[in-house]
Amino acid sequence: MRTQCQGVKPFHLLLDASRYALFLGVGCLAYFAVSPSLQAQDLASEIQKYLRRQRVVQQLRELGKQIDEFNEKFPNLQLPESLGGLAPFMEMQVGRDFNLPPHPLGHLLRPLPGRSARASSAAPKRSSNADNRFIPPGGKLVLADIEGPGIIQHIWMTFPSPEPSWLGKEGNANHSELVLRMYWDGATEPAVESPVGDFFAAGFGQRAPVNSAAITVEGGDAYNSWWPMPFKKSARIEITNESTKPLNAFYYHVDYCRLESLPDDILYFCAQYRQEFPVQSGRDYLILDAVGRGQYVGTVLSVRSRSPEWFGEGDEKFYIDGESTPSIWGTGTEDYVLNAWGMGTGTYPYFGVTMLEGEWGMVGYKTTVYRWHILDPIRFEKSLRVVIEDAGWISEDELAPNTHRGFVERNDDFATVAFWYQQGQPKRFTELPPASQRRLPELDFIIEGQELLAKGRSEGGTLHLQSGHFWTGHGQLFFNNTKGLGAWFECEFEVKTEELRQLTLRVTDSYDFGIYRILLDHEVVRDWEDFYSPEIRVREINLGQRTLSKGTHVLRFECVGQSPASRGTKLGVDSVRLRQRWQIKRRTPADVETPDNPPNEAAHKNG
Repeated sequence: MRTQCQGVKPFHLLLDASRYALFLGVGCLAYFAVSPSLQAQDLASEIQKYLRRQRVVQQLRELGKQIDEFNEKFPNLQLPESLGGLAPFMEMQVGRDFNLPPHPLGHLLRPLPGRSARASSAAPKRSSNADNRFIPPGGKLVLADIEGPGIIQHIWMTFPSPEPSWLGKEGNANHSELVLRMYWDGATEPAVESPVGDFFAAGFGQRAPVNSAAITVEGGDAYNSWWPMPFKKSARIEITNESTKPLNAFYYHVDYCRLESLPDDILYFCAQYRQEFPVQSGRDYLILDAVGRGQYVGTVLSVRSRSPEWFGEGDEKFYIDGESTPSIWGTGTEDYVLNAWGMGTGTYPYFGVTMLEGEWGMVGYKTTVYRWHILDPIRFEKSLRVVIEDAGWISEDELAPNTHRGFVERNDDFATVAFWYQQGQPKRFTELPPASQRRLPELDFIIEGQELLAKGRSEGGTLHLQSGHFWTGHGQLFFNNTKGLGAWFECEFEVKTEELRQLTLRVTDSYDFGIYRILLDHEVVRDWEDFYSPEIRVREINLGQRTLSKGTHVLRFECVGQSPASRGTKLGVDSVRLRQRWQIKRRTPADVETPDNPPNEAAHKNG
């Protein structure tokens, strides 16, 4: 075959010849690629240049079939069957244009087209170190307003945490109150719309470190996005502060590359936040309802449980191009985010759990997970609808008779961000609620530390109110244990309505705290609880689902030990909380599904 093809100019064939000649030319190119006289990088360069002008990738996907037919008609030429693998190779070369090389560092080996640039918060004067911006309550900051064509390669930002500090005596806006919006090519509607925290895989206003292929957040403070974001005419990125507090020091970089042109069929980066507090009954929760051609690349999901036990049995479903039965149907929430037999905190290139807050199985347990479809994008030609069930285990007191407790529809609080690429501008399928409505509904009747102190008594130590930004109200009830083992304190609280609620303690762990037994009305509810932590942290303890009678109840804390690493046996209680429970009897999802009430209808009503 080498002799027969030596005089052939491959790209003349590709440009000018018939369909079979096109495949023959590509075949010759691939065959020459193994010859010492033609270096592989030169071939890749020529292929890349050609692919910028022609759309042959779709044709190459059928190359394997055409090779068989070609070999039958031209037995003397006999193209190698392995040439069918050329199509994915060519697609990877196309990716080189958009910073998606086949090798993580392969794009550094040859000159790259374009001109690098940055939009940032840098001070305009060389003598100034004030490289940040101030965003007042209700204010908007434009991070970048760039003319195209080009591609945003990286975004970095950092800003103070919401607690009072030298960067804000009254604190700063929480990242859940900051809205990130991106507009491509002069569009009036954003292609990206999400609270900053959720976009960076940290839900419900909590900060979390993330180490993934698309998003990295160092220490919960330095936010980085590596999603490539192409634009033909323009790119505009904005941050809006929806808090009642200012943002006193906002630093940012937007790194991008100016290009001469982009392919006509380039896909635009899109991301959309959505929530249901709580998820509605009888239908799956909607994550995305997209129209057009593109591919789905990721999900951030945050859940606060509103019922006891485990939410994570809900299946994800991908309805592609209007189908009535999903082509992709999952086996459970933990499976979708690539965990197994529960979830554990950890972040990885393509999946992770950034937050598990509270004790497993308690009402109010918070979880944030992410799943990137970078290596397995969900392709669609006309439309894509992504939903997930809210189903799992539940306690006996919420079950209808003869209902299996292992798979029951729940009504938890869900918040998501969908990430996808598509041709053209995305369809609006939801509206972003204001910051006041993005806060989780309050479920607790709260007895603060100050109230507990008023009717507190102790032996072997003293009680006082300790102030600080860690605690709600005016501070925590602090027990300065001077005796050690055997010291105790009690506090009273009032129940006004006799109803089923979860009794929850919000407590502090610290470097000099002890081990205590907890009693409620002289009954032991926790025989042993260690409050030591090398760093100060606030957490919740679940003392069970209880129907407490109206009137006065007494909590007692008895010191029974000290962790070897602890410096003391002190203790702090922020508050006692009576957490609201659903007063309903549940059935399995099959009992409550309504085929004439599809999942996406409710989604539009509760954006």
